[in-house]
This record gives sequence, structure tokens and C-alpha cells, in this order.
Amino acid sequence: MRALLLFLLMGAALVWRPLPARAQTPAIDEAALRAFVSQQAAGNAQASRFEVQVGSVDTSALAACRRTEAFLPPGARVWGRTSVGVRCAEGAAWTVLVPVTVRAWGPALVAATPLATGSTPSPDDVREQEVELTREPPGLLRDLSLVQGRTLVRPLAPGQTLRPEQFRAPVVVQAGDPVRLRIAGAGFAVSAAGQALGAAAGGQPVRVRSELGKILTGVARAGRVVDVAL
Repeated sequence: MRALLLFLLMGAALVWRPLPARAQTPAIDEAALRAFVSQQAAGNAQASRFEVQVGSVDTSALAACRRTEAFLPPGARVWGRTSVGVRCAEGAAWTVLVPVTVRAWGPALVAATPLATGSTPSPDDVREQEVELTREPPGLLRDLSLVQGRTLVRPLAPGQTLRPEQFRAPVVVQAGDPVRLRIAGAGFAVSAAGQALGAAAGGQPVRVRSELGKILTGVARAGRVVDVAL
């Protein structure tokens, strides 16, 4: 009887013996990841402030890791919706991509009044305003002097951002115009008369026919002048 009782007590001890706690895979350090992305985003000179949103990723299948490090995959850019790599640097060997959204704001010129096609905006027609850069095409204007003398190719409503491609330089030479050729070469420079064979804005190439009938290509300048380099 005593032997039976001892056997039952040992069995109960085996049944109720607590199981060892299962190792939990540590979650990716979101704070460290956010700090890494913020540091990368801070290199954008146009942005005055930005916001980082870190998406979720399933880490249940990853082995425990004592230290992780973030990195940018080849070609990745911390702008808008992107992905940032996280790899285990100590304790295991795994790499995952974490979805990240970076929103950035910065100053840019916007139309202060309705601007018509063909108009040349003055400083009174625009204002500087903070815009969400990650929702706009690259190359927003911050200095109106960069498009001085150029005209709009399409109308702009108040609040719309200004970009260089919205402007075109005024045409300075029309097809058929008589032009003055400034021909320059090694050690010489001459002036001659000619006729434009096409239209061009200032600084654009244009073909011309000289008074001797020779076809030349030069650069259109204001005042119906064409510079030809030989």
C-alpha cells in the first residue's frame, strides 16, 4: 500500500510540474527603426518637418535576436511609402522588410491669385506656403527669379504649387524672321545676315539660312540674334 501511494504521489508531481516558459521572439524595436528613418529623412534639404509611420510585420517566425540594425535596401528612398530593412546583427541570421510611410512638409511657392495661360507671374501673384512635399512632384519652385520672364503653359488656381515645367521661355525668333548671325570660331568672329527656318525661345537651338545660302544651327537670343559656333 505504501509503495502504491508513493507511486501515485510521484505521478502527480510529474503531471503538475510546471513547463518551461517558451522563448518569445522580441518584436522589432520600433523606436530605433523610427529614429533611423527620421535620420535618413532629415537629409532632405527641402523638408522643414516630417512624420514617420511604421507599418506592422509578422515576427512570430523569427529567431530571438539580441541586437537588430536597420538599413536601406538598394534603390530605396525614405520618401512616401517605402520599405526599410531590418536584420539581426547578433544572435540569429534573418532579414525582414518593414513597410514605412514618410510624410514631409516644406515651403514652396503657390499661386496667390488665379493665373492665366501665357501670363508672367509677378511676386504679388504668388506666396510662400507650407505644402506636403511627399504629395507633390519633385522640383517645386521656391524662388520666382528662376523663371523670370517666362510664361505659364497652363492656368493655375489659387493654392496650386509652381514648378519649372509649368513655364516656357518667350519665343525670340519666329520662322521666316530676318536674324543677325554672330559667327565665332577659333580666333575669329564675324557678323552676317540670315533667315530663321524655325521658331525658338531664348537659349534654344534654331536652324538658319545665311545670306550665302548655307544652312547653319545656332542658339537663339533676344533681339532676333543667333549665335553660331564653328
